[in-house]
Amino acid sequence: MTSEMDDPPPGFRPYDEPSPFLDRIGPLYQKDGAAGPVFGLWARDYHCNRRGIVHGGLLVSFADIVLGKTMSWSQDPPARLLTASLSVDFLGAGRLGDWIEAVCDSHRIGRRLAFANCYLSVEGRNIVRASGAFSVTDGG
Repeated sequence: MTSEMDDPPPGFRPYDEPSPFLDRIGPLYQKDGAAGPVFGLWARDYHCNRRGIVHGGLLVSFADIVLGKTMSWSQDPPARLLTASLSVDFLGAGRLGDWIEAVCDSHRIGRRLAFANCYLSVEGRNIVRASGAFSVTDGG
């Protein structure tokens, strides 16, 4: 299973904006989709609990990243956003070795607040639905 997880599926490349936190939960991948960016990650042993099920905390963090980056990158220059509220519904489970893919299906950015929805899925089956509200900042 490890060799399968050495590379992402076709079209995906390493995430463009690594950070110390993302280095701990990744590696994350991205590609350009028809409706915006698509993100992905392999469910590795350090993402899972003792039963081989992906930890909810990882899925929440992944959803937060996808929501924020999708909205940020939709602006020119990219918007600076801070998470204000995050609502997450667990619809299923990811398991060790799963490729988890994430996309936003809608978003809106105003002058002070931004809103978005995203889905995390495994093999076309939604496992998480997340909605976020973000404060639009000036970067100061």
